[in-house]
Amino acid sequence: MREKRDSGGVDAKRGNVSSLLKKTAERHGATSAAISRESSLTFAELNALTDIYAETFRQDGLTAGTLTLMAVPSSIEMIAAVFAVFRVGAVPVLIDPGMGGRGFLACVKATQPKAMVGVPKAHWMSSVFPRAFRSVNLRFSIGGGLFPGAARLPSAATFKKRKMSTHPTKIEETDRDDMAAILFTSGATGPPKGVVYTHGIFIEQTKLIGEVYGAGPAHVDMPCFPLFGLFSAALGMPFVIPDFNPSFPAKADPALIVNTINRHNVSFSFASPTLWRNVATYCIAHDIRLPSLKKVLMAGAPVPPALHADLKKIIADDGDTFVPYGATEALPVANMTGGMMTAELAKRINDGEGYCVGSPLPGVEALIMKTSDTHVPEWNPDLEMPKGEIGEIVVSGPIVTPEYHKMPDHTALAKIKTPDGNVMHRMGDMGRVDENGRLWFLGRKTHRVFTAAGVMYPVGVEAVFNNHAHVRRSALVGIGQRGKQIPILVVEPNPGVLPLSDKERKTFIAELAELGKKHPMAKMVETFLFIDSLPVDIRHNAKIDRLALVEWAAKRSLNPKP
Repeated sequence: MREKRDSGGVDAKRGNVSSLLKKTAERHGATSAAISRESSLTFAELNALTDIYAETFRQDGLTAGTLTLMAVPSSIEMIAAVFAVFRVGAVPVLIDPGMGGRGFLACVKATQPKAMVGVPKAHWMSSVFPRAFRSVNLRFSIGGGLFPGAARLPSAATFKKRKMSTHPTKIEETDRDDMAAILFTSGATGPPKGVVYTHGIFIEQTKLIGEVYGAGPAHVDMPCFPLFGLFSAALGMPFVIPDFNPSFPAKADPALIVNTINRHNVSFSFASPTLWRNVATYCIAHDIRLPSLKKVLMAGAPVPPALHADLKKIIADDGDTFVPYGATEALPVANMTGGMMTAELAKRINDGEGYCVGSPLPGVEALIMKTSDTHVPEWNPDLEMPKGEIGEIVVSGPIVTPEYHKMPDHTALAKIKTPDGNVMHRMGDMGRVDENGRLWFLGRKTHRVFTAAGVMYPVGVEAVFNNHAHVRRSALVGIGQRGKQIPILVVEPNPGVLPLSDKERKTFIAELAELGKKHPMAKMVETFLFIDSLPVDIRHNAKIDRLALVEWAAKRSLNPKP
C-alpha cells in the first residue's frame, strides 16, 4: 500500500480547514473572491464575514464537535457559514435538499444535529416537521426575516453596505483526524449515507485539486456544485455563483450559463455532464464560443467521447475537459481528460470496453479486488485481481473517508482495514486496470445483470447501443431471478424521434440489434423498450435510477409500446 503523501511542511497531525481561507485572505485580500446576483466580496471581506459568523456562533454557545445542520442555499453566505462552523470546531451537516423532502427529513432525523444554520424559510419549514428537528436546540438565521429564538447573521450584501468589521476570531485547534463535516450521499444507488470527512481529508483534497487541475488565483471559477466553492475560496480562486437551482442542473437555462461565463470571463467550472451537454448543444446550435473557458470539469456519470469533442469545439483553443472519477466517500481518485481521448481510446469506449477514467492521482492507489458481496475486514494481497480482469474497484489514499456516521453495518461493508492501519474504500463499482495502468469503469456492482449465459456489465453494453444516431442514452436492466435474468435495454431516444408506431419500433429495434451483434454481451440483448426520459438522480441529473427503471421495465416488457 502507498504511504500518505508528505504534507508539504504543514503539521501532519494538526490542521483546521478553515485556516486555508484565512491564509488566502492574507495573500489575496483585495482580490475579488465571490460574486453572486446579490453581492460581491473580496477575499478579505469573505474572511471577515466568516469571522463575524464564527464569533456569533461562539457567543451563542456553538462549541467544538457540535453537529450543525446547514440549510443555506448556494450563496456567498453558505461558503462563509460553512467555514465559520469549521472555525469554531463544530461539524457542518450537509444534505442536498434536492433529494426530496422525505429523504432530507430522514437524514436530519438520523443525524440528530444540535444546531441549525439556515435562511428564515428553512427554519419555518423545520417547525412544520418538529419530530425530525427535535434535536435542534441552537438556531442561527441568515439574512432578512425573523425566526423566534434564532440568532441573526448578516447577509453578504448587508455586511458590505454597513461596512461591518470584526477582529480576527480564534480558529479552533483540531487534529487532522478530527471529524470536520458530514456529507450525505444522494441516495441514487442506495440509501443516503452520512459520509464522515476529517479536516485532513479536506486539506488533502484542496491540495490535490490545486495540483492536478491548476485551480487557483489564475482562474475564475463557476462552481455549479455549491460545495466546490469551498475549494475555490481555499485556493484563492475567484468564483461566480451561477443563478440556478444546483439541485436540478438539467433544468438550468444554457443561455444563462453561457451569459455568466462570458460576462465574468469564467475560465474554470465544475458541473454535471447533463448541464454541459445542454450548454454544448445550445452553443453549437447558435454558433457561440466560450473563449475564456479553459477547464471544464464534469462528474456524476460516464462522459462519452462525443461530449468531450463537442465541448472542445466551443471552449478556449487551449482549453480541455476533465472527468474526475470518485465518489462522496473518496474524491478525486483518478482523472480523464478530453486531451487523453485519442481516436483509439474513443473507439474502445464506443465498442463497449467500458469507460476509461484515467490513471490514479498522486498519493491515491486504485486496485481491482475479487468481487464479494460480504464484509472484507482486512486487505490481503491475494484479493487483488490481475491486470485486465474485472472485479471491484477499491481505493486508498489521503482522500479516502473513514466511515459513515452512525451506520456501522454500511461502514463494515464499504471499508477494508490495511495492515498499516489505513482504510481502503470499496467504490461499489466494477472495473479493471488496463495494460497502461489506467482504470476502466464498467458500472455499479448492484447494476450487474445475471443471465443464464453469464454476468453482463451495463456501462459497456450501453455504450455500444448509444452509438446509434437516434439514441440519447440507454440503460441495461435485468428482470427476473438472479442467474436467470432477462436483459432488457431501455432506450431514451433523441428529442423528436421516440418511435410511436409498430413499424417505427420494429425498425428501430432491428437497427439496435444489428449494432449489438458486434459485442459479445450486447448481442445477448433481445428485448428493447423505449422511454421518453430515463429517470435520473437528483444531484447530477445524470446517473440513471435503475431501481426505478427495473420496476418500470418489468411492467412494460410484456407490452413494449411507450
